[in-house]
Amino acid sequence: MLLKKWSEIRSSEITPKEIYLNRRAFMQGWGTISTAVLAGIGISGIARRAVAAGLQFKKSELSTQGEALTPLKDITSYNNFYEFGVDKGDPAANAQNFRTRPWTVAIEGQVKSPRSYDVDEITRMHPSLEERIYRMRCVEGWSMVIPWIGIPLSSVIKSVEPTSKARFVAFETRYDPSQMPGQRRSALQWPYVEGLRLDEAMHPLTILAVGLYGELLPNQDGAPIRLVVPWKYGFKSIKSIAKIRFVEKQPPTSWNLSAPEEYGFYANVNPEVDHPRWSQAKERRIGEFFKRKTLIFNGYADQVAGLYAGMDLRKYY
Repeated sequence: MLLKKWSEIRSSEITPKEIYLNRRAFMQGWGTISTAVLAGIGISGIARRAVAAGLQFKKSELSTQGEALTPLKDITSYNNFYEFGVDKGDPAANAQNFRTRPWTVAIEGQVKSPRSYDVDEITRMHPSLEERIYRMRCVEGWSMVIPWIGIPLSSVIKSVEPTSKARFVAFETRYDPSQMPGQRRSALQWPYVEGLRLDEAMHPLTILAVGLYGELLPNQDGAPIRLVVPWKYGFKSIKSIAKIRFVEKQPPTSWNLSAPEEYGFYANVNPEVDHPRWSQAKERRIGEFFKRKTLIFNGYADQVAGLYAGMDLRKYY
């Protein structure tokens, strides 16, 4: 069993000690944000205070059980975000002044209600923000356990009413070389693009994340809004989303365009299929010395394997 109720998880497994040291201020911040949202101000109007005090969210039962969380300092200093550089430390160094407000996300294509949303409007499409603890596995062989805060992508999808022709969901990152120095180089084709099948996008585990560890997303982790698909390799979880488009045919994806012999459209974690340049059978959790066995679908097989019934997962990698 991979999931359990929050009542069964010890608090020490969920939030590191340093966050609880200022519990009173943290809870007071929640009250401030809750009042503001109810008054119609929304998170964007109090973004600076939200960063200091924390986001209001409920804890979701759709979380990984019994996993130690990766420390915040590692989550925010060891990143793949090529828009800010190709080295792991580049995003933290180069994204500090990245402006994430105002920010709109255009939702278009095969939908009955296309429009552009302010990023904070999107978070209000669901009754409340949720905290989801998910394993995240990088194709390079390292992994983390991250307490994301966000909403199910399905909430957004339902709000725009896809037509019967919508079979895939395409995502696009903001293109802004003036702020994203990595886009001035040809490491990838810009802007970064990704895609999911519609049923993958609608799956309850798929979320749009706007925060982690109780606060708004740091810039280097994909602020202000990013995709999180925990059973796929990390490069599928596109960051700093500026456009979502519903399409009839399978959309192009950045890493498949760059190296089609190495990166397929589906990118499901499959330890039996090696990357052409390294094995995927084991992984190293950030903060640990020894490697551990990689789990099929990153440990979420009970929840998602049915999406791929009858498919050759060596061919559709």
